[in-house]
Amino acid sequence: NSSTRIYQNYKKLDQEIKNKWGERGDLESFRNDEDKVIGFIRKGFKFGETPSLEKANTILGETLTNLWINGSAKNLLDHYFTSDKTKIYMGMTRIESGSSSMYNKGTAFTIPLMDSGSVFDGYWGYVKGGIWKITEELSKINQRLGIKFYMSSNINSVDSKRMKVSFEKEKKDYEIDYDYLIFATDPITPSKLLNNFKLEQELEHKDYLGTSGKITAFFKNPVKWKEYSPYNNSDSAFRFVFSNETLNEFETSSQKVVNSSDNYAPSYIQIYAEGAAQRVLNNHEPFDKLIFFIKNIKYGKTADQLPFIKEKVMNLIFKYIKNPEDCVSTEFLCPKDLNEIFYFPKGNIDHMALNENQHYNQRHFSKNADKGFYLYGEYDNIYYCGAGAYPCGSVAGTAGYMCAKQLKRTVI
Repeated sequence: NSSTRIYQNYKKLDQEIKNKWGERGDLESFRNDEDKVIGFIRKGFKFGETPSLEKANTILGETLTNLWINGSAKNLLDHYFTSDKTKIYMGMTRIESGSSSMYNKGTAFTIPLMDSGSVFDGYWGYVKGGIWKITEELSKINQRLGIKFYMSSNINSVDSKRMKVSFEKEKKDYEIDYDYLIFATDPITPSKLLNNFKLEQELEHKDYLGTSGKITAFFKNPVKWKEYSPYNNSDSAFRFVFSNETLNEFETSSQKVVNSSDNYAPSYIQIYAEGAAQRVLNNHEPFDKLIFFIKNIKYGKTADQLPFIKEKVMNLIFKYIKNPEDCVSTEFLCPKDLNEIFYFPKGNIDHMALNENQHYNQRHFSKNADKGFYLYGEYDNIYYCGAGAYPCGSVAGTAGYMCAKQLKRTVI
């Protein structure tokens, strides 16, 4: 059984999924409509616009807004496709960070949202042209302007009445003033630093559950895939291994790690060929590297308590590789590790689950969203722009840019 090839060209992809998956739906309409939605939300990113259903209805029309923003992922996928395999592939990003049910309202929006972050001809998270250098250059500009950086500091408290931040750096205590304060942390930590117990209690009730794991595998020689491909640089291609045959199985496995005691309910593995992709960018590292993004893992135990998951995943992937003996080291992280190492409230890479009532225009922590979408709680000069805010952590850095854009408009 040869793999299905996922072509960027939708006409080629259409033919492939007809032949391999028996798809009889309308991929062209899906891609055209998705492009309209992506264009709309990207424009909102660019201008730092607060997400608005009213604006979506005006620009996209009520039909597309209801289908792509308000509706469920199940309804969206059923509208365009007939094959379960197509629906699983096109809808897998719905559970990329958590286990939101495909029947929940608003889950359709995760699909275009996850596709909105590819810029400069990048695709599925690969970037070209050294985009990562932008932040380095911005840091240099800020330093030349006299901006002070306090890296590796431990914030002790924030006094919102006196507008002061107390922190410790290299065993010395500091206190600095602020006019405006922006948090790019997880959503709950600021409430603790502000000693605002009421707000902390309110925030605790939101859905932060993460159910994704990650293995980074290091190889002493470049990975050789068993399946032949005629395409250049195909060793750098994104790969997927699915464990579910039907959409119902896919849904059941995503919910199993929430509603049962199962620590692992196999669904899919996304394979990022990190080392090969770096070589395409002319960056030659001493080890080849594959990253496996794994669904679904129950929140509660750390990777060292769940070695059987790593073993299962590695055994499965090694079936597709000619030189598994070249794998010299692995690093495994579960949702609980993400909580303990990076302080994600419940191990979700987007901090707050992309779920009903936590998406699009509801993805904020402001008590007065009309005054400031990125305001934090009841404060009028404290802002939040971490991964829990719109759009999400997977569209990296965008919430910070939008927050700054909005703040600039109110200050200047």
